[in-house]
Amino acid sequence: MVGMKYKLSAWIASSLMSLVLMLGLAAPALAQTTDAQQQINNGLCAGSNLEFTENPGECNVAGTDATSQINNIVHTIVNLLSAVVGIVAVIMIIVGGFRYITSGGNDTSVTSAKNTILYAIIGLVVVALAQLIVRFTLSKLTNS
Repeated sequence: MVGMKYKLSAWIASSLMSLVLMLGLAAPALAQTTDAQQQINNGLCAGSNLEFTENPGECNVAGTDATSQINNIVHTIVNLLSAVVGIVAVIMIIVGGFRYITSGGNDTSVTSAKNTILYAIIGLVVVALAQLIVRFTLSKLTNS
């Protein structure tokens, strides 16, 4: 019983530390991405005769303002939904691990816990693929 309590507390501590680490590493990467995108936009607009918008670092060719706005809205929605589903999937992996540890060798509980973890991982893969498909589709639609 003491060994199980130690394993449970070690598992919870490691899960929380990994979650904090993932969130801590993701924030600077997201900020860096927007800075890099802004630098690219500045470079693309600098040597051409494109119109500058009210926002610094953005430029438009006549008639593409609506397209870029829709593209930005879709990107924002997809990123927001992906973040929510990713957080839920990580929580479900933690719940599945907790259920696995506390199953006590009961076959149905072990199977249920394993399925929870498996479905959470499948959910993460589906979200990642959906992100790729949406980005690919938008890039092909806006470039043509």
